[in-house]
Amino acid sequence: MRRATFILLGAAPLAGVRAARAQTEADPSQSSTRQALRVLLGSGDATPVSAQSFEFAGRLYRGNFERIDDGRIVNVVALEQYLYSVVPREMPPSWPAAALEAQAICARTYVLQRSDPRRSYDLVPSELDQRYDGMSAETPSGIAAVDASAGAVLAFGGVFAQVAYSSCCGGRTESSADAWGNVAIPYLGGVVCTSCSDSPNYRWERNLGFDVITANLGAGLPAPARVTDVLITGHDASGRARGFEVVTALGSTIVGGSAFRRGIGTRTLPSLLLTNVRRTPDGTGLLLDGGGLGHGVGLCQWGARGMALGGAASGAILALYFPGTIVEPLG
Repeated sequence: MRRATFILLGAAPLAGVRAARAQTEADPSQSSTRQALRVLLGSGDATPVSAQSFEFAGRLYRGNFERIDDGRIVNVVALEQYLYSVVPREMPPSWPAAALEAQAICARTYVLQRSDPRRSYDLVPSELDQRYDGMSAETPSGIAAVDASAGAVLAFGGVFAQVAYSSCCGGRTESSADAWGNVAIPYLGGVVCTSCSDSPNYRWERNLGFDVITANLGAGLPAPARVTDVLITGHDASGRARGFEVVTALGSTIVGGSAFRRGIGTRTLPSLLLTNVRRTPDGTGLLLDGGGLGHGVGLCQWGARGMALGGAASGAILALYFPGTIVEPLG
């Protein structure tokens, strides 16, 4: 994540704090109290360096390793030590301490949602979950943020909150229900953000040629077709485009907002917060004015930075982006 998209899972009881309740859960993925994680590193050979570290693919990792049935290497590492590497990969380590602590709490909460003893591993070390590069990624500020927030998680109604974060919301975060079509979550309904304007992606313009759109969306269009226009079919409450009508000489196709962005490329189209769409003067494509980078759900990382620079503590930052949640210790 810098920008990884969090996969929203069923809420899990708070381990330790809600241990009795956890023991009654029928689903083992909702009741694990383990704080040793299994991170799938991939195929290759691992070499022990010390009793608590090893080398894999030229990188040094904390903890130990095991080889699962298909031969791939899994890093078995303590939760807090895993976070030492994650936090400075998901947020610039030069940012204020309060922002890094908010990131650490989000990352810790996400991990505890994902831990599942029924699987041979819990997480992958990429934007599919969270970026993790072992000890090479660790920084003093990242370690300090993890230690300062040790054991703290984001909770709602006695269970782990479902967390998500992205780089810059462009001034308003997105509802998870609008972004992903899931059931509305009270604390992920979208909020106004006034602190992310320092982001280089707060506002942007893109020139998107019809040939590029045709090449990237061609599989879903009438063939052989060349895109001649794209129209936004509707916006949600945050101002993000929820659908597009892709026009060709052979007819039009309606494409959902998220599918359109994925097809075009998430860096080519940084977000769906589009304020103006118009044809280029030569008629060969579109000029798009927009704002933000990422899906926009949950924590706005640049907003967290701005709030921290203004003196806000990590708890206040999280309270803005996840209203109604509380920061609570595991045990």
